[in-house]
Amino acid sequence: MRQSSPMTTTMTSTFTSTSTLSAFPALTNDTFLRACRRQATGYTPLWLMRQAGRYLPEYKATRAKAGSFMGLATNVDYATEVTLQPLERFPLDAAILFSDILTVPDAMGLGLTFAEGEGPRFATVVRDEAAVNALAVPDMDKLRYVFDAVTSIRKALNGRVPLIGFSGSPWTLACYMVEGRGSQDYRHIKSLMYARPDLMQRILQVNADSVAQYLNAQIDAGAQAVMIFDSWGGVLADGMFQQFSLAYTKQVLAQLKRTGVDGQDVPRIVFTKGGGIWLPDMKDMDCEVLGLDWTANLTQARALVGESKALQGNIDPNVLFAPPEAVAAQARAVLDSFGKPHTDRSTTGATHIFNLGHGISQFTPPEHVSALVETVHSYSRQLRQAV
Repeated sequence: MRQSSPMTTTMTSTFTSTSTLSAFPALTNDTFLRACRRQATGYTPLWLMRQAGRYLPEYKATRAKAGSFMGLATNVDYATEVTLQPLERFPLDAAILFSDILTVPDAMGLGLTFAEGEGPRFATVVRDEAAVNALAVPDMDKLRYVFDAVTSIRKALNGRVPLIGFSGSPWTLACYMVEGRGSQDYRHIKSLMYARPDLMQRILQVNADSVAQYLNAQIDAGAQAVMIFDSWGGVLADGMFQQFSLAYTKQVLAQLKRTGVDGQDVPRIVFTKGGGIWLPDMKDMDCEVLGLDWTANLTQARALVGESKALQGNIDPNVLFAPPEAVAAQARAVLDSFGKPHTDRSTTGATHIFNLGHGISQFTPPEHVSALVETVHSYSRQLRQAV
């Protein structure tokens, strides 16, 4: 596996003028960022993966106006509108850019479309040597709509909460690029990985360099934290995960800018769905936060990771289909599982960011989300006051 290519050491991305960025207002709620930095907070901050999305009727109305998912994601005004919609309903502690993890391979020319009821699909798949050799880090100007949306959202937030930027991991992007769409068995990509590991590594290297440039451009545009979604890392065998997923996520982390446009550090979050079994391998990664899905035990994770990283997660998204009182009980159970966060503001320690163990379902009743948010905020305050 070759090391980071020379292009990554000289890359620059300036999609927004400094004068524009200097106009960002100061944060009035920095609880999420404090928790990322392992600093004491008055309560456990909360945000939800896919919090801007299909479970909200106002989102559906905006998407109808946009005409399609990509029409929504590529329109700065619409992307800004739907990013802020959940914050109008719920007192969440962070916003996350409304976009899709597949914008990067789309910019590589693979032809991304979203068929109604079928999810994303690529017109061109990457399965042979010629297709792999044709891959290159895309011109980031093709993704300007994303960076413009970051700046627009950051301004529209007006300092209410921090803005999270994101990307898919090199492995997760490769899954879609080789399979051409979502997969049940990952037959094509695993066949390529085992038969031609050299080609697999070439895809992953291009993806790692692309993701690093993409996230750095989001940071330049105003993102205050960035998250890498390794959504399909958990489908790999032990040994293969470390070689074909973790190694390239580490490459991305090593290339990321550490300071945002406002002069503050930019926390980095890594989430691997199904990755709890590899926490011993991930706990020393060069990032600030590790996300966990609902199969992980927060008590054990905290004992293993110690105070070196904040933990994010990890309630089962399907809990939100239960009645509000059951949602509240399960939220309290997750908070109890992590235990009492440290409360000494003069030092750092173990911290927790509450989230789902994966993205929220489109069928989730919004009022159940209200019960979750209220319970997390109120009960986590009680935990900090307990002797």
